[in-house]
Amino acid sequence: MSTADQTPENRLAAAGIDLPAPVKPLANYVPATRTGNLVYTAGQLPLANGTLLAEGKVGAGVTPEQAHAAARQAAVNALAAVKGEIGELSRVVRVVKVVVFVASAPDFTAQPAVADGASSLLDVAFGEAGRHSRSAVGVCVLPRDAAVEVEIIVEVAS
Repeated sequence: MSTADQTPENRLAAAGIDLPAPVKPLANYVPATRTGNLVYTAGQLPLANGTLLAEGKVGAGVTPEQAHAAARQAAVNALAAVKGEIGELSRVVRVVKVVVFVASAPDFTAQPAVADGASSLLDVAFGEAGRHSRSAVGVCVLPRDAAVEVEIIVEVAS
């Protein structure tokens, strides 16, 4: 593949990842919103083909490895939301911020390792432009009893 063919979509496809259509909102909001050169996604759950990949609390029924994979899928869904807003991921200049919410058992403290599932996916898609600031937050519950939820902010070309 030539350098010109190295779009984020092609890099994801080469890694065996196909972007789905944006996930339909669960309530009264939109999957992504653009303001100026920034696109903010709504929180994305780890849904694949309509199925939630991990339900429950990490550290109590959901393993850190399952949650890591779920964070990766939620990041895939966040990229689908971005693509739905701007058309092509090649318009992304850089990933600015990622927030990963982890439904955690009271004694679970490895939220950053779970969040690496999302961060690693963004590295695959964008390389150095995928490096970002991040928060990994333990919470008591998420919508649909999801184990993780991911939201991202990206800068896009004018």
